Amino acid sequence: MTLAVTGLSHHSSPVELRERMAFGEDRLPKALLCLKKHLDDGAGVILSTCNRVEIYVHADMDAAGIRAAMRAFLSEWHGIPQDSFEAHLYDHAERGAVGHLFRVASSLDSLVVGEGQILGQVHDAFLAAQTANTTDKVLSRLFQRAFKCAKEVLTKTKINVGKVSVASVAVELAVTIFSELAGKTVMVIGSGETGELALKSLVAQGVGEVMVVNRTIASAEALAEQYHGEAMALGTLHKHLHRADIVISTTSAPEPILHAADFEYALKARNQEPMFVIDIAVPRDIAAGVNELDNVYLYDMDNLEQVARQNAELRKAEMSRCLDIVEKQVDAFMCWHGGLRAEPTIASMSRELNAIREKELEKTLAALPGLSGKQRDEIEYLSKRIVNKILQRPMAQIKREVTQDDPGRVLHLVKRLFGIEENPS
Repeated sequence: MTLAVTGLSHHSSPVELRERMAFGEDRLPKALLCLKKHLDDGAGVILSTCNRVEIYVHADMDAAGIRAAMRAFLSEWHGIPQDSFEAHLYDHAERGAVGHLFRVASSLDSLVVGEGQILGQVHDAFLAAQTANTTDKVLSRLFQRAFKCAKEVLTKTKINVGKVSVASVAVELAVTIFSELAGKTVMVIGSGETGELALKSLVAQGVGEVMVVNRTIASAEALAEQYHGEAMALGTLHKHLHRADIVISTTSAPEPILHAADFEYALKARNQEPMFVIDIAVPRDIAAGVNELDNVYLYDMDNLEQVARQNAELRKAEMSRCLDIVEKQVDAFMCWHGGLRAEPTIASMSRELNAIREKELEKTLAALPGLSGKQRDEIEYLSKRIVNKILQRPMAQIKREVTQDDPGRVLHLVKRLFGIEENPS
């Protein structure tokens, strides 16, 4: 039985290929059953996100057989030839597969290191496989250990402290200034991607009202509709600026579109209530003098990127601590997994010694016919305790040895020493 993973991610493939290789949630149960057939009834879990598609398997094949089966499965399921995606795949087996999953679940392999979303996605992938009955004892233990590893990484290190994307940094700063975003009004000027991402995050944080301002009213209406907001033309910007608690500006204008006088007027109209202004445009949309005004908190692209870099450096410094945790968790799982190889031999040892125990016990009890029932039970219990004590240390040592040495050689030696044969069942 081999434990392995085959996949592709943002590290190895373009987004266009990841889109073609993705598994839709509605078809995932059928895909898992199809995967099980390709593995000759082996176990499998499919993890499919916007940044990765990975298949974790435990099957009665060698690593080469699993690689071939995975390529055939992906080609058949997606209806695309293997040579269109094979160069972008990576494969890991045994310890390599375990370490890879633990790093993925702990968000150490993510596009944004330390983000917490991937752990939920890994959990959902495992639950889907459980529901489809495509997991087994080993994969279940593997994923449970991955969740434990991720929890330890995320709670015992600072890998997830501080946002590292420009949009998320902007939202984090807004929360710092207002404490509570519920009921706040946000105005987006322009239709840049970063501005839209910031808007999406702000809405998720509970902002109340959304205004979208654009030179082209149709573009404003399209974005506003997504967030149940109000669309308005750029020419009306100054009439509505005072309504905004948060302003995100991301136009392509060659000159600033808002000046200190505009904000002075807006502040007066809103009784000096603070305004948080994010200027993501290059060149800048907000004139430099605005930053001198009281109650206006202006951050431009340089400010946001600097905070993002500082946060990323902090996370980078934590990486070695995170990887130490991962390695310890991998060691623990591999020790358990390696011990499984010894179970049939250990079971045979137990049967052999207990057969001897029962035979000798029968002779002893036959020679002592005057014993009471309670006394006979005590002698039988004593014989079981002796055998269990004798077995305890060898069993523990055998499990350790098969994880550090050639398991076949170790188990063959044990069988010769104890003169045992394993039960095929």
